[in-house]
Amino acid sequence: MEVTLEFLIGASIAAIIGLVGGYFVRKIWSKQAVNSAERKAEKIIITAKNKEKEILLAAKDKAIAIIDEAKKEETERRREIQHLQIRLEKREEIFDKKILELENRQQRLREKEQQLTKKEEEIDKLREQQLEKLEKVAKLTQEEAKKVLLDNVEKRQKDVLYERMLKLERIGEEELEQKAKNLISLVLQRCASSHAAETTTTSVTLPNDEMKGRIIGREGRNIKAIENLCGVEIIVDDTPGVILVSGFSPIRRHLAKRALDKLISDGRIHPGRIEETVEQAKKELALDIKKAGEEAAYEVGVAGLDPKLLQILGRLKYRTSYGQNVLRHSMEVAFLSGMLAEELGANVAVCKKGGLLHDIGKAVDHEVQGAHTDIGYDIMKKFGLPEEVAYIAIAHHEDSPKTLEGVIVKVADAISGARPGARKDTYENYLQRLEELEAVANNFPGIEKTYAIQAGREIRVFVKPEEVDDYQMKKIARDIADRIEAELKYPGEIKVTAIRENRVIEYAR
Repeated sequence: MEVTLEFLIGASIAAIIGLVGGYFVRKIWSKQAVNSAERKAEKIIITAKNKEKEILLAAKDKAIAIIDEAKKEETERRREIQHLQIRLEKREEIFDKKILELENRQQRLREKEQQLTKKEEEIDKLREQQLEKLEKVAKLTQEEAKKVLLDNVEKRQKDVLYERMLKLERIGEEELEQKAKNLISLVLQRCASSHAAETTTTSVTLPNDEMKGRIIGREGRNIKAIENLCGVEIIVDDTPGVILVSGFSPIRRHLAKRALDKLISDGRIHPGRIEETVEQAKKELALDIKKAGEEAAYEVGVAGLDPKLLQILGRLKYRTSYGQNVLRHSMEVAFLSGMLAEELGANVAVCKKGGLLHDIGKAVDHEVQGAHTDIGYDIMKKFGLPEEVAYIAIAHHEDSPKTLEGVIVKVADAISGARPGARKDTYENYLQRLEELEAVANNFPGIEKTYAIQAGREIRVFVKPEEVDDYQMKKIARDIADRIEAELKYPGEIKVTAIRENRVIEYAR
């Protein structure tokens, strides 16, 4: 028991001693740690102060260097400014000198100008004095003398200029005429067409005169049925073995002729049979027209045309112009236009197509109002043909076509219509055309005599030399040609030749 108490007391004392010793030890350690932290802080402060000094020194060095560079740059700029100022001062001196020189020159020029003005005034005075002397000597004023001089010069040069003009025109016309002749002759040699004029007859041949009565029928019912169905008039006169079909439409006339031929060959003539025959003739005629248009386009070499347009073209087979079949004429114009286009470098396809269709308006000109040129243009535009092709329908009757293809087709149309044997005319119409040509020329003043020659292809006009000079004669020829184009209708072209002749007769006794 006593041992345990002592042990406890000893342990308590040892614990107290340990606590007191640990306190002092900890205090010592804490003090040492505080001292160590203070030393570290002092080191850090000292290090920071040293770095601060170094940074300040470096900043001062940089500032000093920047200041030195700025001073150098300022010094250089001052030098440059001084140099520029010196140059400017030198230039100002040079400019001042030049301004002075210019002022001196200007002053000298003014003095010279004043001198020239004085001299001009003196010259004008001398001229006036000379003119006054000349007017006194010549007894003419200045204006009168100028007029006389100009009149003399004009008279002298007028003949010279006119001779040169005629010479150039003659040379140019001869060359162009020779080239045109060679070209046309070459084209005509390549185009072999029929030279026989075709006559489309409207007469129907009868086997005997008894057939006339059968065609007329009881109370004229047969002939009335034919006339109503075909739209024509049938003339039965005293001419033996022939009856005539009259009508404005060539298609209707041919339809009636074909129906009559069938009725005569069949022998059965009554209203019922007439109606059947006319319907059959219409179908055959329609097929024939279509076939004619297709064959014409194929022969010429024109493709891509509308079937309805080809049917209209085929109607030209039964249309004539001055005895010339219009379909054959259109084909010939297409051939000639194509060959001329090849020689002249024009569009061959446009010329061929335009040449074939240039008279398409004549196929329906009995049914549609207007000129066949306008009708043809409208037809071609309706079927979607290009403007350059449709324009040819108008161009072939214009004085100056706007396109080369139009000129070519116009020339080909004239060649086809004007060649010998292509067209026919009655004696009365022939004389009337010649009289109209001479009458047109005789209406102009200064005309002495006129002669229409070469079947109306040329008219020669003799002018009065005392009333008409060479210049007026040229104008009269042009005016006569314009009047003929405006007032007369004729195929091809008409040449107008004006002749002025002076004859001087003297007698030696």
